[in-house]
Amino acid sequence: MGRGRVQLKRIENKINRQVTFSKRRNGLFKKAHEISVLCDAEVALIVFSHKGKLFEYSTDSCMEKILERHERYAYAERQLAGENDNSESQENWTIEYSRLKAKIDLLQRNHRHYVGEDLGSLSLKELHSLEQQLDTSIKQIRTRKNQLIYESIAELQKKEKVIQEQNSMLAKKIKEKEKAAATQHMTWEHQNLGAPNSSYLLPPPPLPTLHIGGNYREETAEAERNELDLTLEPLYSCNLGCY
Repeated sequence: MGRGRVQLKRIENKINRQVTFSKRRNGLFKKAHEISVLCDAEVALIVFSHKGKLFEYSTDSCMEKILERHERYAYAERQLAGENDNSESQENWTIEYSRLKAKIDLLQRNHRHYVGEDLGSLSLKELHSLEQQLDTSIKQIRTRKNQLIYESIAELQKKEKVIQEQNSMLAKKIKEKEKAAATQHMTWEHQNLGAPNSSYLLPPPPLPTLHIGGNYREETAEAERNELDLTLEPLYSCNLGCY
């Protein structure tokens, strides 16, 4: 004997109602997955339990894209139907408000998911997708950070090269000035070597790094004492012979 037709009505027993809800929900999601695979269709399924808990299923394209596509098609159909009177225009604004509010709620929920909050309602597939999105974002952030670091290093290297060139120019100028001062001092010594009386020699120009003037004065004083001794020696001998 065949099975009789079951009358559809609300199950009064809470336990039986919950068990039936779980079974039928899993079967519904399974059928949605099968039709999406077999017919290459985009499917979005939203279920709220009697306690208000959300259960949803969507194909590879995310739920948000499917809902936005539905809203666009519905709005286009309403426009083609000639809904132009004031009441219908007000209804369109109401629908637009509802759509934007739903989109804002969705963005806020996604933001909570991105910061690691309110993850209890996500399935394993949704958690995996969220993890991939975060990994992609982290890679992009690291790439941008490394680019800024490389640009900063290149700028510092340019500044270092400019400073090194300036230091080389300053060192070259210092060497040229020291060489000019040494040449001037050697010229002065050469001009005064053949002077008849060293006591009339002018002191050499001061050199900041070479202390030659003091030694030269000592040699000049010693030469004067030797000349004075040579001058006094004949006089002293003559005086002794006269006596």
